Amino acid sequence: MEQKKLDRINELARKAKVTELSEEEKAEQKKLRAEYIEAYRKSLRAQLDNMVIVDADGNKTFVKDRRKQ
Repeated sequence: MEQKKLDRINELARKAKVTELSEEEKAEQKKLRAEYIEAYRKSLRAQLDNMVIVDADGNKTFVKDRRKQ
């Protein structure tokens, strides 16, 4: 996610602690938070797709079963 958007999320959060946000700002905050969460989940999915668990006996198991793709 772009740094500009992250800065705006933080700015709105700080402002919300002091005063109530306008309806436009609340909508913008909700949209930006949803976008942030989606970007975060996407990065985690990419990690999980390539993660391998190695047992003590050396057996490798992929976290995500690649045969289903």
